[in-house]
Amino acid sequence: MEPAAEASPADAAGPRRLHLAARIEDAVHRFRERRGRRRGLVPTIIPFPGYGGDGWLRVLGRVVLVKPGRRAPDRYTSIRGWRSFTSVPVRDAEIRVRAGDAEHVIRADRGGVVDARVEARLAPGWGAALLTLEGADAIEAPVFVVDAAVGFGLVSDIDDTVVVTALPRPLLAAWNTFVVNEHARRPVPGMPVLYDRLMTAHPGAPVVYLSTGAWNTVRTLDRFLSRNLYPRGSFLLTDWGPTPDRWFRSGQEHKKLGLARLADEFPGVRWLLVGDDGQHDEERYREFADAHPANVAAVAIRELTSGEAVLAGGRAQRESHEGEAPWVYGVDGAELAEQLAELGLLAAPRA
Repeated sequence: MEPAAEASPADAAGPRRLHLAARIEDAVHRFRERRGRRRGLVPTIIPFPGYGGDGWLRVLGRVVLVKPGRRAPDRYTSIRGWRSFTSVPVRDAEIRVRAGDAEHVIRADRGGVVDARVEARLAPGWGAALLTLEGADAIEAPVFVVDAAVGFGLVSDIDDTVVVTALPRPLLAAWNTFVVNEHARRPVPGMPVLYDRLMTAHPGAPVVYLSTGAWNTVRTLDRFLSRNLYPRGSFLLTDWGPTPDRWFRSGQEHKKLGLARLADEFPGVRWLLVGDDGQHDEERYREFADAHPANVAAVAIRELTSGEAVLAGGRAQRESHEGEAPWVYGVDGAELAEQLAELGLLAAPRA
């Protein structure tokens, strides 16, 4: 018998009546999908970098409609942000997953997002699961398998932590998200070097970019990080729009649940949590450190410049941290690296 993918809590609870906003969104998606198929568009899978452990994988991606003969853009193809948000999602698509000697059938959700944990055994490091959708070419989804002996990992926010976005200013946020491609974005000074040194000091460590941004932006972000020499990692983003029970999903709840899941999936890994002081990173990280002290190596907070803090609506009030995990603050990667080296998480730079 073919093994099944792990069911979500929502599936286990059975069907429930969707929020009005979700029903409206579903109706719009159905209309766009029907119109797209009448125009001859065909489904394809856009794979996102996932992760896994000993005997399991978390497969991530999205099913959308494209013109016949056109595959989804790869991580080396530059596209403007608005194109990512105008793609037509395919809801409830059935996908066959093959990884190692295992084969599973999973389904996309109501927004076309693929997020499933399956049983499969791959060698540690970067590997791939083969995703097959009826009527589409098979596509490899990259997954990073964490070796059971690895005891360190990196969780990083994205906006104003690794990329300068000035996101809270509405007009500039819309420009960055819907118009600008990755070539026009700027990395936060010193952060690529810091992350590279962390990977050198901790070979085989998993990297997870955890953000409240939309899944639609994964390919643009992946290309930006690659071009600016950040280590490749998995992405845990969210699907913008209504949820089954509310008008708009909570980005902070997404981060809270994402961190808790990592602690549950990798109980032997101690994470370096990196964020900034302009939004809610400190609060989320403090909650996680209090709840899972054995899973936190340190917390590193990038301090926004005065101009960035104004755009972000102010700077979070720094509080005393009485837990086991050390906290460090710095305006850029160089300042953070100096303090992390003092904690023994980095080797001192060669003179």
